[in-house]
Parts: sequence; structure tokens; C-alpha cells
Amino acid sequence: MRRGYWIRISRPFGGSWRKRWAAHASVKRWWGMATLVGIFANIFTAPALGQPADRRAGVAERAFSWGGFPDPAGLSPDRSSADRKAQEVAHSGEADATQEVSVPGSSSVVTLEELIAEAMRRNPEILAARRQYDMKRARIPQMTAPPEPMLSVASMGNLLPFSVQVGDPSSARIVSFSQDIPFPGKLALQGKAAAMEAEAEWWAYERTWRTVIADLKVAYYDLYFVEKSTEIITRVKGLLEQLLKIAEARYQVGKAAQQDVLKAQTEISILIERLTLLEQQRARLVARINALLDRPPEAPLGRTVEVKKGALPYSLQELYGMAAAQYPDLKRQERYIDRAQYAVALARKTFYPDFAVGFQYFQRPRMPEMWGISFSVKLPLYFWKRQRPALEEAAAELAQARHEHEGIRAQLFFQVKDQYLVATTAERLLRLYEEGIIPQATLTLESSIASYQVGAVDFLTLLTNAITVLTYELNYYEQLVTFQKALAQLEPLIARELTR
Repeated sequence: MRRGYWIRISRPFGGSWRKRWAAHASVKRWWGMATLVGIFANIFTAPALGQPADRRAGVAERAFSWGGFPDPAGLSPDRSSADRKAQEVAHSGEADATQEVSVPGSSSVVTLEELIAEAMRRNPEILAARRQYDMKRARIPQMTAPPEPMLSVASMGNLLPFSVQVGDPSSARIVSFSQDIPFPGKLALQGKAAAMEAEAEWWAYERTWRTVIADLKVAYYDLYFVEKSTEIITRVKGLLEQLLKIAEARYQVGKAAQQDVLKAQTEISILIERLTLLEQQRARLVARINALLDRPPEAPLGRTVEVKKGALPYSLQELYGMAAAQYPDLKRQERYIDRAQYAVALARKTFYPDFAVGFQYFQRPRMPEMWGISFSVKLPLYFWKRQRPALEEAAAELAQARHEHEGIRAQLFFQVKDQYLVATTAERLLRLYEEGIIPQATLTLESSIASYQVGAVDFLTLLTNAITVLTYELNYYEQLVTFQKALAQLEPLIARELTR
């Protein structure tokens, strides 16, 4: 472009500017308007929301048809500082070739499926819950095994160990064997109670991994929103910087008020503040995801992939039914109730005696060998101090388990309805943004561009309308993430996958 087509904003305002502006007023006016339309064309053709993006693209095409303005290819926003830093590190060789550069704008991406697979392999809570189940399962055969038999040896009639006095009928070497025999049914009840406890731990394991995966999905969706917000705000910041140049140029020739410049500068500073906060949020979310994957907090993490809206194909009543039938915590508590019932039956069995049998062999030198058999009964003589309180304890534990089941069920239905309301509300808002708010705000901005060209609206109105469109775009993605998070938090409640 020829030298006369540029305005050097950095030069002090003076009479020379008036001469330069007068010489090129026509060219500069058309250049400024072309720049303005080009800036908003970038807004309209930005990464999309689906249907509204197509509409915005159409608005951009109509904008370029006004007056045959040139394509403002050179006015697209600069890449973010994070992008530039990543490229500087890559070109300078400072980054380790084996280490992934994890910054917003990095070319590396990480999918939710990859993170879920790694979490199932590495998450300490999931691994600990699995080992807890293995531990409880290993107790089942222990509880059904009979008591260990007793084998003993002894000697009688002499102080020397295992020596006898020849000819003394009371002196002998003795080998004895005894076995305790619980009352029939006790061991079986102990085994059934242990089996119910092991099954309860299996449901606890399922609850743990489903909850961890839901937490991972929520963190991933939050990270996606932070990165999407960073992308949008960075783009808006670049556009506002171009608007600031136009406002400064018009102000220096008396065509605009100083407040136009100040307002644009203020909005740019606000966006810088938001980008700083988003950077902090991204670091926090990366650390959260790394914790779920048992990684160091500073471990690099690639960019998220584009999130597609899921679906909630069930009614609230259907969700209630699935939750009541499959919620892991509810199933776990049902197994605790079964265990408590077996414990009550076992406590009743303790009123019956246990038995023991024994066998003895007596070796007497130079005298006939002797044999002995014994049978004993363990009498529950102090049942009012031991067995009866044990039965009361087991009955109280059963009642407690049933009350806890009712409480879990009530809390479960609340959580299902809460997430259902969040999801359905977000879905309605998404539809409203797609079909109403964003197209209407876009048309308002289009109208303000046309009016600004003929002087019908001021710069502040144009700037406000531009920021409004981008605010609604952020709101759209916020509701998209809210919807996905609600589905993710429903998954542990109904034990069914709703998002991918």
C-alpha cells in the first residue's frame, strides 16, 4: 500500500495532520469503513455455534457487498501470547522433545476417552476400591471354614519331658486331638453375611469409578469452556484493538469524541483481566485432571477437542426408575440390609450350644495302651449378658440399615431431579441462544454497522453491540458445558452413560 494510505497514530497532533488528512480524506474514509466492516466480518465468520454461525457468515457476505470494500485479510487478530510463546519455545529448542507443550493454542489435543481410559488404570481411588472388594471377597471362605482342630502331646508321671516311669499305671505319653463344632447353620450364616458384605463392596467400587469418571468429565468440560472462552476473548481483544485504532484516527481529526477512545481502551483492559483469570482457571483445571489421573500437578495436558452436545432421551420418571434400580449406593445399602438380616439370624443361633469332640491316646511302657474319646457342649449359660444383647445389637443394625436406605433413596431422587432441571434448563437456553438471542443480537449489530457508516449511531453504540454479540456467544458455550456437566453428573446416579 502506498505511503499516503496510512495514518501514523504515534505522531503528535498538529497542523501537518490536517494537511495530510485533507489530501487523502476520501481514501482514508473508505479505508476506515472497509476496516470496520472487515473487523465485524471476522466476528461473524468466527468458529461457530452451528446454525447461528451460518447466519453470521451470511451477514458477513452482505457486509462485504456494501460499496465493494476490500477483503481486510490483514486485520485478523494476532495469535495469542500463549501461541507465540509455544512457537518460540519450539524454535529455540528449549522444550524437551519428549515433553508435550501444554498451552492454550497448542497443536496437541487430548480426548475425553483417552483420559477416561487412563483414569481407570491409574486413579488411586478406583484401584483402592477394587482392592477393598478383593479383600472382602477373600473373607467369604474364611467365615465358612470350621474352627481349627487342636493337636496336643503330653506326658504324665515323670518330671523329665516325655519320659515315663516303667510299671507305673498312671505314667504315660499322651497324644490328643480335639475339634470344636459350631451349632449347625452358624457357619452358613456367617458365609452369607460375608458374601453380602463383599457384594456391597462391589457396588461401592462401581460407585467410586463412576463418580471419578463423572468428576473427570466435569473437569474436562470446564477446561473446554475455559479454552473456548480464551479463544473467543482473544479474538474479541484483537478486534477491539482495531476499533481502537479507528477511534484514535477519528478522534485526532475531530470526527469522534475522546470517550470513544477511552471506552475502547477500557474494554480492552477488561478483556486482558478476563484472560488473566482464565489462564489461572486453566492451570487449576489441569492440576485437577492430573490429580484424577495420578499425575504430578505440573504434568502437561493438551487442548480439549470440540465438545458436541449430548442428549437426554429419558423423562424424569424414567430417570427415577433407573436410579432406583441401578444406583450403586442404593444397591450397596440393600446388600448391607441383607447382611444385617443374616446377622440377626446368626444372633438367634447363638442361643444354641456349640459342641466339641476329642480323642486321646495313652502310651504306657510294658502296659496296655489306652484310648479315650470325649464329647463336650458349650452352654450359653449367661445368655442375658451375652446372647440377648448381641441379638438386640443385630436388630438395631438392621433397622439402621433400612433407615439409611430410605435416606439414600430420598437424596438420590433429589439429585436426579436437580441435575434433570439443570440439564433441561440449559437445553432450553441453548435453543434460545441458537434460534433467538444470537441471531437477533447479530442483526442488531449489522444494523448498527450500517447506521454508523451514515452517522446515525455513535461509536459507543457500535462497540456495545459488538461486545453484546460476543457475550452471548460465551453464554452459549457456558450453557453447552452446563448441559454436558449435568449429564455427566446424572451418569453415576442411573449407572448409564449419557456423554462421550
